[in-house]
Amino acid sequence: MALVEHARRELQAAGLFDKDADYDGMVAEAVMELIQKFADQGHSGASASMTRQLFAKLANFQPLGPLTGADDEWNDVGHGVWQNNRCSHVFKEADGRAYDSQGIVFEEPNGSQYLSSGSRVFIEFPYTPKTEVVKRDAPPA
Repeated sequence: MALVEHARRELQAAGLFDKDADYDGMVAEAVMELIQKFADQGHSGASASMTRQLFAKLANFQPLGPLTGADDEWNDVGHGVWQNNRCSHVFKEADGRAYDSQGIVFEEPNGSQYLSSGSRVFIEFPYTPKTEVVKRDAPPA
């Protein structure tokens, strides 16, 4: 139960159980439920690592393998645009061209990141979603 104790200690130290924390401490409680379940499963080093990696991808709505572009991967979102149901930031236009709307993320010198119309990257299938981070220079003083 070292993991459970560690998680509780860290969440408390960060103040995440406090009533003035985000969602009145409910996020910490939710994390503790996941940690307890993970601990109860009794993973070894290898299975723990694999489980964490898969969970992180799936909880972030990321695909586990390359997108194929097959017809069953698309949902019609209107106006001749289709959205990939395995990766929500991949779209296809009426002319069949597909793009990743998060292909490029811009990063300011202070570390903040944003998307813009310049974030769109046209793609071909099979496609494994990836994001290029483009660091912006600080404006001249």
